[in-house]
Amino acid sequence: MLTTEKNKNSLIVGIGSALIDILIHENDEFLEKAGALKGGMTYVESEFIYQVLAQTDIQPHIVPGGSACNTIIGIGKLGGAARFVGKLGKDELGNLFETDLEVNGIEPILSTSSSSTGRVLSIITPDAQRSMLTYLGAASEMQADEITDKCFEDAAIVHIEGYLLYNKELMLAVLNAAKQAGVRISLDLASFTVVEESKNILETIVNDFVDILIANEDEARAFTGYSDEIKALRALSEKVDIAVVKVGERGSFISQAGDVVKIEPEGDGTVAIVDTTGAGDLWASGFLFGLVNGYPLEKCGQLGSLCGYEVCQVVGANIPEEGWQRIKKSVK
Repeated sequence: MLTTEKNKNSLIVGIGSALIDILIHENDEFLEKAGALKGGMTYVESEFIYQVLAQTDIQPHIVPGGSACNTIIGIGKLGGAARFVGKLGKDELGNLFETDLEVNGIEPILSTSSSSTGRVLSIITPDAQRSMLTYLGAASEMQADEITDKCFEDAAIVHIEGYLLYNKELMLAVLNAAKQAGVRISLDLASFTVVEESKNILETIVNDFVDILIANEDEARAFTGYSDEIKALRALSEKVDIAVVKVGERGSFISQAGDVVKIEPEGDGTVAIVDTTGAGDLWASGFLFGLVNGYPLEKCGQLGSLCGYEVCQVVGANIPEEGWQRIKKSVK
């Protein structure tokens, strides 16, 4: 059984876009009219999001979000030490975001901007797929010089969302600072659209900086060119210490030092999936929490799978307290 060594420090830092999630359930026809890419992410202006919302009678569900932030909040809920670095607007949504971090025991390192806080409209179709229209707002204005030594103080792992690849200067500042601080670097590839649009720099970044690479099968295929997930996994694992390929309802695969671990999916298939928003982010919560606490690699993956399963039972990326209790009971 593959094992991981418990880090002297167990703090995990997340760096990414501070966003508010606006979630609605709609049909595929609505999705097409909205111009959203099925299962993908499209950048839009703030006004466009409200134009789309005006076309639905569905009451939206509004919660703090952003990929890295979802992961970090999950780590906090598991009882881990966690910090989030991002940028907000000086507005009501920004206040909501910061308060949510503090309530969940997350250390915030947040800069502010005169621009409004970023937001994501997630349209959830009957197949539980979520398609995103994203306005970054203040989140897009985070600067390289705002990444300071304080961000990585006492950290074991820094977890970076792939969306930062759209800001090359910021991404390189984070990677260089983390490497200089001796912190292990985890990168979630975020979306197949991110991979396709960032191939020119992604290969170099992964080879030179990344220790832990997390992808789903679409992202792995876009990066490696392999449709077969095991071939894609092996190609990824040649570049990093630990590679992960998640395959949805079929579970996930983890590779380290040439060995492959298959993680079976949670559940018996009888419980309906409500919404996949945050499933990959919360999978990373469990997995990274396990790594810094020295769990066997299989147990890290199982904990990730449990977190991903629970979040699919609710709308949005916030697992209710009873869900966290079930997760914690399962890993004792």
